[in-house]
Amino acid sequence: MKFSHKLSDGVHILAYITLFEGGDLSSAAIAASIESNPSLVRRLMAALVQAGLLQSQPGTAKPTLGRPASEITLLAIYRALEGDRRLLHVDAKTNPRCPVGGNIQATLDAAYQTVQNAAETAMAGITLAQLTEDIAARAKAAGQLPG
Repeated sequence: MKFSHKLSDGVHILAYITLFEGGDLSSAAIAASIESNPSLVRRLMAALVQAGLLQSQPGTAKPTLGRPASEITLLAIYRALEGDRRLLHVDAKTNPRCPVGGNIQATLDAAYQTVQNAAETAMAGITLAQLTEDIAARAKAAGQLPG
């Protein structure tokens, strides 16, 4: 099973821009931090711009947050990058003549929707400011940022 890293990388981009404001904010610099490539960073940044979470001008490497970090939630970042994609997915290929196979989709759809709702509620309560503060504190403790 392949997992999406878009949310993690999107948070990474926004946190990098927040922590290194005024520094090198090129897609190459951010990609080096993510250990990815600049084209992926540019695609993710474009989606963040479209969602109003990031502001960027073509030809310049000076992106800024589209709103204060305290107003950007993990859910907003998730939706900007993943759209309406659900966290959990039901296997649609089961035997409809089997008592389990014929009924598991509806059962799991209901259970997975409960999980989705709970996850989205939790994500709505986590802000980029909180995440960035935690990253900065960990980096300072590790001697990676000045204290």
